[in-house]
Amino acid sequence: MCGRYTVTVSFEELVLHFMLDRRPAPYQPRYNAAPGQWIPAIIGGTGGGANRLGELRWGLVPSWAQDDKSGARMMNARAETAAEKPAFRSLLNRKRCLIPADGFYEWKRIGSQKQPVRFVLADGGLFGMAALYDTWLAEDGAKLHTCTILTIAANELVAEVHERMPVILPREQESLWLNRIVQDERELLPVLQPYPAERMRYYEVDPKVGRVSYNEPDCIDPLAL
Repeated sequence: MCGRYTVTVSFEELVLHFMLDRRPAPYQPRYNAAPGQWIPAIIGGTGGGANRLGELRWGLVPSWAQDDKSGARMMNARAETAAEKPAFRSLLNRKRCLIPADGFYEWKRIGSQKQPVRFVLADGGLFGMAALYDTWLAEDGAKLHTCTILTIAANELVAEVHERMPVILPREQESLWLNRIVQDERELLPVLQPYPAERMRYYEVDPKVGRVSYNEPDCIDPLAL
């Protein structure tokens, strides 16, 4: 599962890491991004052009849905079955994106309490979470662009806290995932793997991250002992 995450880097850092089009795009750091919110997403450029940064609402509403209510229950999709589920198979082939992040939260059970922790890369760097997106058309013609983050069985580190984790793509595989020409599942599915545990770490954070409305820089501060 991936239900909260962070992306606290500058716009310039996003541009450099993901080879983005440098035209202005809506972006501000997120210290406690949650489902239902509009989040930054990266979509591959067309014709070999630069990748593009935009916003998608977190929680997939498929194009064929009767209404826009499905998003709340489709914040995540299981990578293992994405090629089999009707809601996801066509998106895997042609509507893939990356959600830029530098950490994600989970809640670790300690006795009767749940302590929030933040998972990050060992070097504290930026990464991309594999995701799918779609566009739903309302009766009045309004378009709603939404996404779901792919998850996979947790590696040994994340498994100490939760059985699932977001699919974090190694940097060398990000371009493949964003390449619109690639539509063969045999090329795409092998990259959907648990990120190596030895290249990650986690630390405890303040329980206030449990409040969806709280989105301040101190969300990512290590919990004071």
